[in-house]
Amino acid sequence: MQGRHIDFPVDGGTCGGYLAAPVEGQGPAVIVLQEWWGLTPHIEDVCDRFAREGFVALAPDLYHGERASGPDDAGRLMMALEIARASRDLRAAAQRVTRDPASATAKAGVIGFCMGGQLALFAACESAEIGACVDFYGIHPKVRPDLAALARNGTPVLGIFAEKDAFVTPADGRDLAARVRAVGGRFELHVYPNVDHAFFNDTRPEVHDSAAAQDAWQRTLRFLRDNTSRRTG
Repeated sequence: MQGRHIDFPVDGGTCGGYLAAPVEGQGPAVIVLQEWWGLTPHIEDVCDRFAREGFVALAPDLYHGERASGPDDAGRLMMALEIARASRDLRAAAQRVTRDPASATAKAGVIGFCMGGQLALFAACESAEIGACVDFYGIHPKVRPDLAALARNGTPVLGIFAEKDAFVTPADGRDLAARVRAVGGRFELHVYPNVDHAFFNDTRPEVHDSAAAQDAWQRTLRFLRDNTSRRTG
């Protein structure tokens, strides 16, 4: 199963992205947010994996055509990300995927990895069209989500963190969970032992852990299915 590249409208302009849908029928809508590398084949493959599980998945290209060639370039692109523009792209992505003919849900789930994890949390706070959030070891120093909005919108969060992560430590995960709960939000926290940052990314053999990644994937599927309500009317 392969998805396709699309453009969707954003405030009079467009944003590119990768869209994958089930072969037949309808399923929950989900937005998939990139690591600091950009919209890579790995992120597109995650969308395809969601489609095989019955989801309609959209990965917006938040770098608008740019892709990192190495860690230094990735850091530059991440720090150059215009947060206001990203916010508009994320809102438009939620509208596009929930209105797709393959979508069975009025609200989208959102999942992100590394930079995308923090942006997933940000999107869940910014948009009432987000119904559930999965944050894989999210980090971005310029992104400050309004966590109280999670409680106001009733949006639950699943946080996935790695015990050996030096960028986003288990303590960071526990602190985030505590802050979300302190404002009345729901946060389910899982710290995977003996794995490092980006353990889910199977294109990075130096950090990938297949057992932890598979467990996190199944946990993610259950969480999104349980927390994205079907469209009514």
